[in-house]
Amino acid sequence: MKINFIDLHKQYLGLKRQIDSAISRVITSSAFIGGKDVELFEREFAAYCEAKHCIAVNSGTDALRAICHVLGIGPGDEVIVPANTFIATALAVSSIGARPVFVDCRESDLNIDPTKIEKEITRRTKAIIPVHMFGQSADMSSIRSIAKKRGLFLIEDACQAHGATFKGTRVGSFGRAAAFSFYPSKNLGAYGDGGAIITNDADLKDKLRLYREYGQEKKNVFTSQGINSRLDGLQAAILRVKLPHLDEWNQKRLKVAEWYRQALAGSGVTTPATRKDRVPVFHVFVIRTSHRDALKQFLEEKGVSCGIHYPVPIHLQQAYRDLGYKKGDLIVAEKAATQMLSLPMFPELTKKEVNYIATQIKAFFKALNYV
Repeated sequence: MKINFIDLHKQYLGLKRQIDSAISRVITSSAFIGGKDVELFEREFAAYCEAKHCIAVNSGTDALRAICHVLGIGPGDEVIVPANTFIATALAVSSIGARPVFVDCRESDLNIDPTKIEKEITRRTKAIIPVHMFGQSADMSSIRSIAKKRGLFLIEDACQAHGATFKGTRVGSFGRAAAFSFYPSKNLGAYGDGGAIITNDADLKDKLRLYREYGQEKKNVFTSQGINSRLDGLQAAILRVKLPHLDEWNQKRLKVAEWYRQALAGSGVTTPATRKDRVPVFHVFVIRTSHRDALKQFLEEKGVSCGIHYPVPIHLQQAYRDLGYKKGDLIVAEKAATQMLSLPMFPELTKKEVNYIATQIKAFFKALNYV
């Protein structure tokens, strides 16, 4: 059996008529930058996130970078970020001249460990950026309490968590602002790069809109220095077709995750832990095993495509060598980096395919015991 890590073509086939029509509409109108579809998508995605404002930009990374810049974070400042995340979270901080300060993750859910945040806060700390890893919310009650007590900005990196909830509230509205990514493989993905900022702060919304468009208040009138970071009309039109299906797709991901848990019980791998006060959306389904690399090779030989998120923690990447971190500083993230294996996860995955994957994993460990 051949099973892709993600199959975007299956999703397209289910929406082909609507997506083709949306693309044709934008091309006919020539509304390639900005336009009605962008405005409507901003309105619709804000409503979906249970927030007041959405500012569409060209990537999740730019969303984080724009939030930090507009909040006045810059050279000499520090921002708390998880060690266990994609490097874009840290790059958004360092790209504006601030210093990312890495905090270890929890063994249970691999999200940032709130009990380790406060000891990393200094007089230079300006913000905390929790990441809702793999589609499960971080502990926003504890993190928000720390941010409030220490007078810090709280910025959510929700790039993997479209539709996830914490205590019944969708992620994206717990802090001053939140960043989302619409990279094609995301739960809500465009057909190219795309991103958005969610906020309930009207003043921040106005500053972000100005910043994403060169600082241009009106045609050829530049009141501040900004950047060029806009979601194009084609991507907005595609996202508008997909958005009404997001909750259904997330429910299917939850079902696939439960199939995995049942099929992998007693198999020799650790499946993702979830918490009762939050509903994850399983952007990826990450198992853990000390035989990760051998298992990955075995599965791919059996036709199962897998991924690794992420093989080297950010604090040990060469790009951040100047920060002075060394191996052993953040032991949970470092251990997880050697164990995490992402199995195929998308709404169209069938129970038969999940059972095939589980059967191969069990066969791997059975053979391992005989070696």
